[in-house]
Amino acid sequence: MAIEIRETFRVDAPAVRVWALLMDPARVASCMPGATLDEVVDERTFAGSVRVRLGAISASYKGRVRFEEVDEASRTVRAVAEGRETGGGTARGTLTSRVTALSEGATEVVAEASIDLTGKVVQVGRGMIQAVSAQLFKEFVARVRAEVEAGEAVVSDGVSSAPAAPVAKRDDAIRLLPLLLGTIGAAIMRLLRRIFGRPDPEHARIDTRSQGGDR
Repeated sequence: MAIEIRETFRVDAPAVRVWALLMDPARVASCMPGATLDEVVDERTFAGSVRVRLGAISASYKGRVRFEEVDEASRTVRAVAEGRETGGGTARGTLTSRVTALSEGATEVVAEASIDLTGKVVQVGRGMIQAVSAQLFKEFVARVRAEVEAGEAVVSDGVSSAPAAPVAKRDDAIRLLPLLLGTIGAAIMRLLRRIFGRPDPEHARIDTRSQGGDR
């Protein structure tokens, strides 16, 4: 099953700091729900694992991620990932991230992914996988913002203080059932707002900041 994802988000921190996080596999893993960095093979290749659960369905993937293209000037990186599930399924894909400096010290990040999945996880269907992926991405973005925006503070005379402590790694599997229920609940609320003529601030925010696929 092929899945396409495109998301855009803003971080209130300098682009150089956001780029540094995205190029650090340990920090990326700490922000990704259910992900663990197991080994740094070389400066561009990393081994890791991801655990997922959906009710009675659970899966654990082990594999590698490699930075195939890194453009420091444009702050663009393309990574290729491949993993195998213990039950026989596979996950293969590419992820391209672009970091762009905005005015007033903010940063825009555009992430585009193409993923091909096999195995028992695909039993939930393409629509649900895409909807849950959107929820997981929101959690990832929240953790990135918490890590980067709470980073090194600069005092008025230009001298930097000591960096803030990194966000603690959450050693939990990706629990898809609560995310799935949240996705369904959000869809119901949007429907009710449309019926009763009330605006949906969250939907408006997603339209302006996220350019992902159908939720």
